[in-house]
Amino acid sequence: MKNTKQQLLIQQTDKKLAAFKPLTSNVIPAKGWINAVRTSLKMSLRQLGCRLKISAQSVKEIENREANGTITLNALTDAANALDLKLVYGFVAKSGSLEQMIEERAKEIATEIVMRTNITMTLEDQQNSKERIEQAIAQKTTEIKFDMPKYLWD
Repeated sequence: MKNTKQQLLIQQTDKKLAAFKPLTSNVIPAKGWINAVRTSLKMSLRQLGCRLKISAQSVKEIENREANGTITLNALTDAANALDLKLVYGFVAKSGSLEQMIEERAKEIATEIVMRTNITMTLEDQQNSKERIEQAIAQKTTEIKFDMPKYLWD
């Protein structure tokens, strides 16, 4: 990447995201974390409701929203505080890192560009060898990664 500031930002963000990587194997309880922690502490809906200053029925609704995936971060934070916990929130790159995401996307685009050119050349009976195509894809991938063009994520 030609922009060292952008490169530094990617590296710093990758480092922050790496802390969450070990958590990807954790299984979310079927009824959600609020219910799991509350029942582990033998805390009733009423008791948690008192801590949150809401009714027991509202606590049950919060637990249901968490289990359904419709809860807000604010509600999770409030529940965590009421349970004397801290909500931790983050992302994990599916491909391992932001650097790898950029690499993979750049290679996809490079492959499209090179193959489009290759089709034209084949039609003109000027087909390239497999090695030359792979070399062109690698070269274009490097170029796209370096430039980080706006179309990278289109």
